[in-house]
Amino acid sequence: MDRDELIRVRAEYDARMRRGARADSAGARVERAGAVVRQTAAADGWNCVLWSDLDGTDADAEIAAQVAHYRERGVGEFEWKLYDHDRPADLGERLRAAGFVAEPPETLMVGRTADLAGLSVEPPEGITLRAVTDEAGVDLMMAVHAGAFGVERPRIRHMMLTLLREEPETIAAVVAMAGDTPVSAARMEMRPGTPFAGLWGGGTVPGWRGRGIYRLLVAHRARIAAGLGIPYLQVDASDDSRPILERLGFGVLGVTTPYLRTTGT
Repeated sequence: MDRDELIRVRAEYDARMRRGARADSAGARVERAGAVVRQTAAADGWNCVLWSDLDGTDADAEIAAQVAHYRERGVGEFEWKLYDHDRPADLGERLRAAGFVAEPPETLMVGRTADLAGLSVEPPEGITLRAVTDEAGVDLMMAVHAGAFGVERPRIRHMMLTLLREEPETIAAVVAMAGDTPVSAARMEMRPGTPFAGLWGGGTVPGWRGRGIYRLLVAHRARIAAGLGIPYLQVDASDDSRPILERLGFGVLGVTTPYLRTTGT
């Protein structure tokens, strides 16, 4: 993508996926509250400020209002998802001053689905793909996450089971199997009527990295998105994933940093 297209796509991403965001599960609610758009879910769901339009005069008060909002609803922790083009320029510093802790930054990347769906990628020898459609498949994904990232992710497990049960059309997940052993996994989230499908959770256990499985799972999900007429794939890429995605044709829209805040203090 050239610079003009990237600028246009970023504006569309902000408009459709942030200001016009839809809830990521049936039990969550997205609302415009003053100068922010936020999602409020149950304590085990994703609670997050998705978008804001602040200036130097209202930012601190708005930050305090969001902390109060989630505290009043009994949410123990929530996220403020900050993008490097958000205003004011010192919003990250203001969040840290208000008790938020920054997670590692990620690169917001977008690729054309039609281009990525046409990638010719063969599975490495001994690898087969298994679609995740039930609890057993979700548990295989969670085993990969534990092996690849070194952490348990109960919130992701709960979200996956809820979506498969209540909104299966919004999720497509896959596990790469080496015989009976899960070695890589990833998912794609799709909000009906939006032009972006999000690629999430891509990870491969040590010992199977560097064999093209990550690339295989990107192409697999791109073909699903292309079949549904979704024009773009979006990724919040880690430093490890970014060079792979750039080689596949993804362009950079910016940098996003999750800021986490507990509400008990």
